[in-house]
Amino acid sequence: MNFHLAETFTSALARLPAQDAKLVKTSVVDLQIDPTGKGQSFHRIERAKDPNFWSVRVSRDLRLIVHKTASSLLIAYVDHHDKAYAWAQRRRIEAHPATGAIQIVEIRERVEEAALPASPELPLPETTASAPRLFAKLSETDLLSIGVPIDWLADVSTATEDTFLDIAAHLPGEAAEALLQYVDSGRLAKPTPVTTSDPYAHPDAQRRIRIVTDEEELRLALDFPWERWGVFLHPSQRAIVERSFDGPARVSGSAGTGKTVVALHRAVRLARSDPARRILLATFSEPLARELANKVNVLAPETGTIVPRITVSDWASVADELFQLSTGRRPRVVGAETLAELIADAAAEVEVRGFSDRFLLSEWSNVVDAWGIDGQDAYAQVPRLGRRSPLGPKQRERLWSIFGRVASSLAAQGLFTRASVYRQVAADYRMRTDKPFGAIIIDEAQDLGPAELAFLSAITPDHANALFFAGDLGQRIFQHPFSWKALGIDVRGRSATLKVCYRTSRQIRGMADGLLPNALRDPDGNQEEREGTISLFDGPVPIVTVCDDAEAEISAVSKFLVDAVADGIAPGEIGIFVRDPSSLGRARKAAQAAGVETGATVALMHLAKGLEFRAVAVVACDEEALPLQSRIEDAADEGELDDIYETERQLLYVACTRARDRLQVTGISPGSEFLKDL
Repeated sequence: MNFHLAETFTSALARLPAQDAKLVKTSVVDLQIDPTGKGQSFHRIERAKDPNFWSVRVSRDLRLIVHKTASSLLIAYVDHHDKAYAWAQRRRIEAHPATGAIQIVEIRERVEEAALPASPELPLPETTASAPRLFAKLSETDLLSIGVPIDWLADVSTATEDTFLDIAAHLPGEAAEALLQYVDSGRLAKPTPVTTSDPYAHPDAQRRIRIVTDEEELRLALDFPWERWGVFLHPSQRAIVERSFDGPARVSGSAGTGKTVVALHRAVRLARSDPARRILLATFSEPLARELANKVNVLAPETGTIVPRITVSDWASVADELFQLSTGRRPRVVGAETLAELIADAAAEVEVRGFSDRFLLSEWSNVVDAWGIDGQDAYAQVPRLGRRSPLGPKQRERLWSIFGRVASSLAAQGLFTRASVYRQVAADYRMRTDKPFGAIIIDEAQDLGPAELAFLSAITPDHANALFFAGDLGQRIFQHPFSWKALGIDVRGRSATLKVCYRTSRQIRGMADGLLPNALRDPDGNQEEREGTISLFDGPVPIVTVCDDAEAEISAVSKFLVDAVADGIAPGEIGIFVRDPSSLGRARKAAQAAGVETGATVALMHLAKGLEFRAVAVVACDEEALPLQSRIEDAADEGELDDIYETERQLLYVACTRARDRLQVTGISPGSEFLKDL
């Protein structure tokens, strides 16, 4: 008898408390050892329309829902008694008549019965005569070909923009995804017909139902239950994951559209396709790298062959390790305060006046050090992209007398800047044929600087599929914009933009998008269109509150948090973010007042990158906090001031889009000027 686990079960298992989950896992292992269920308490679910649904007693109130036939046992769901039975009574499991794939199908009439006013589920909206039908051009044969169940054909045929998301939530995943792609592109991508006598062997089924062959594999599946990112690839994502590129390639998209998902799947695919290839999956920070590593372990459970060949790291750590391999020592990187002192001292020694300390530090960081300028002639020629303070030949000559001295001082002390570490490693590997990695995939690529990009390019071999970037220009919060083409990285013709948002509700995404223009263009002319992005689900309207004082704000935020917990959101699923460390106290007081201080994440907005929460409160968005007044005062020229405003706006966008279901943004009157755009 074949033994299967459904994604609906592992998702339900992940929601249970740890002690309950432990009991469930024991029961499932017992069933895998003996699928006949001897010694288990099986009960047929009488009101279920599918006669193969049974419940298995786990504890006094917990029940497993299994689908049992003569040839297979499918673990389909788990919950407390009444909820588990209700789940089974509203579903059937069958092979689709057109595709042949096994599906877990919600019974249309049972969904209607459950959608009474007293039910927590909303009734399916009715189509209005005036609203255009999204799928009017598709025939029933078209809809069947992508896996739409027969009893849902009429609903899909009459769906409008207002009703489609509600209907899609009840459809099998392959059907909903194909319809989303049709809305996005205007084309129906019909799957290639699959001939198989086993409906569980169909590719659509295998994305959501896993066959388990032995106890070791089962324990791994239970310990690392599937997460949506690891199981579901929208067709537009899959096309990018599987595509072969003849040069550097990039995927972009708004927050929550699955760029990291694509990066993860592509890393695993490349590792599986070539058993001799080592893969680097890199991002900008160590915490994010740890998160990616955990997801790789879930996505590629074959730890003996795949995972050891995928290095997951922040790019600074990779550079430090390669530096040490080349030199036998770790680089001594100069601190920010020491660097500022060296620049100020050099300016005083050569008696160059007329430039502020802020300007000198900015010019060194964003021009001289970023681009590896090593002499007066090179500095005289370098284009100062984004710098609006014009510098003539005489001014550059005077400035180089400062910067040349700083470079000499660093060299004399054996100190490196972070950028110079990247440059030295790049210089070492640029002419070598023995590269440390066969392919490099970079997540959060919008925050690469010139030195980082040149370094990653230098340690990558010159062949197809070697260099792949995932990022969003709208989430750039660390780096000044610069030309990738100037460093030999041209992604024109090899770029794609994702348009389906999985993480954030339509209401939150729509509000956050008000912070950014409809299209963003990089210095090389590549444009990222943000219009046309679709969220997969609805949620409450976000709350923007400008309070009279800090006490009123703390009260408003604590109420938001209390309401979230009352509606079933765990403290660990809550994030509270502020722009400036001085505001952390207000956030912590709100968390304490709501009783979530030991579970919720309270952090700076910069640390929100790559995280997601069911509920997010963005606190202390005050007039001088966003944009941060000290950054404005430190602007070296108008160009840098514009970039500060842009990155501060994008920082708020990042914080807001960490929320999946609920979002509150607060500040003290008059509040940040950015709040108007929300």
